[in-house]
Amino acid sequence: MCFPFVRHLIAATVIWMLALPAQAVTFLRDSEIEFALSELARPILNAAGLPGHTKIIVIQDRSLNAFVVDTRAIYLHSGLILELESAAQLQSVIAHEAAHIANGHLTRRLANQRSASTLTTLGFALAAVAAASGNGDAAGGIALGTTGSAQRNYLAHTRSEESAADQSSFRYLRAAGVDTSAAVEVLNIFRGQEALSVSRQDPYARSHPLTRDRIRAFEGLVAGNPSPVAESDTADYWFARAQGKLSAFTQNPSWTLRRTRGATDTISLMRQAVAHHRVPNTERAMAAINALVAARPNDPFVHELKGQILLESRQAAGAVAAYARAIELAPSDALILASYGRALLALDTADGNRRALSVLEQSRARDDRNANMLRDLGLAYARNGQNGQASLAVAERYALRGRFSDAAIHAQRAVDQLPRGSASWQRAQDVLRTAEQISGR
Repeated sequence: MCFPFVRHLIAATVIWMLALPAQAVTFLRDSEIEFALSELARPILNAAGLPGHTKIIVIQDRSLNAFVVDTRAIYLHSGLILELESAAQLQSVIAHEAAHIANGHLTRRLANQRSASTLTTLGFALAAVAAASGNGDAAGGIALGTTGSAQRNYLAHTRSEESAADQSSFRYLRAAGVDTSAAVEVLNIFRGQEALSVSRQDPYARSHPLTRDRIRAFEGLVAGNPSPVAESDTADYWFARAQGKLSAFTQNPSWTLRRTRGATDTISLMRQAVAHHRVPNTERAMAAINALVAARPNDPFVHELKGQILLESRQAAGAVAAYARAIELAPSDALILASYGRALLALDTADGNRRALSVLEQSRARDDRNANMLRDLGLAYARNGQNGQASLAVAERYALRGRFSDAAIHAQRAVDQLPRGSASWQRAQDVLRTAEQISGR
């Protein structure tokens, strides 16, 4: 199948982006965190009419931001997740971004883009986000259109769109039984951001214009429409689990261990296992993870974490066994499948390489936005003598990361090696054509 790619991006957009320093968006793809976030998002997305269509993906960035570039995912910066204090606050952010999708704001803004669902297009959009977020002089973002409309940011929303999204998100939160006052709390976090110099603002404030009128309007909605709030124990649990694991992997291990010393609840055991692993102290990490396995033997994410600790401790056979158990418990989880494939590759045997290729192809079929999976898939193809497919996987990985010059090189290799006219050859041609267009080759 030939995937459509962006054909009509305005030249000024490309030129402006290429003038910016090279930056990359780093995904934090973790099955447990993404499942926890999906549990928080599910009632919101159902209320927005987006059930099962939109994933929640974490970007490694300490700044406070959330954005959408297509209808398939809502992107949250890790810094925002760690800054928020409750499940309801995070759900209010998700509701606001879902409103931008459901209200068609993104579709209208990207009217010149034929499709935002491909890896190359996604890589372009995320490279633009990185440039807009990380370059003070270009904090206005990537402009679409003529010079006369250059002030319109690549992902910036107008005040009217923000107002409409506020109203829609309020409805979603009420329908989901989430405390709507949490949205006001989040707005107040960003109060005063617009008074700061552009270089000091968080990117969320730059792309989501915040005014006192917006805050007053939302406060009026909350005050004038009281509604019962659903029991939040489940949401609170998944919020604590997502935030706990994210902090364990991004904060200093000593910080985590001080805050979990002596605790034996399951979330603390998970955080201890991660922190000890990062020191590294494999013996203590294994003690914590084995205690967690004993407490939650049917939790796939516990076995997945055990597999990660073993794999990164160079115990490939043990990692394969742990991931195999995780797959038994969550057979369709794309991220666990990807990790299982990586462990099979670490065995470095003919049988392991064959099994790894099968598992990684299953992972890709379920989720093609995992750069690490594409790296491992390329290696699996190469080890199984499928060099054309290997080059294609590498090209798609570079496209996803916004490295279009590298994507073009490997896509050309794939085109030269794959059967002409095949589905894979067509994919390689699309990556090559679009990567060359964007990189100016």
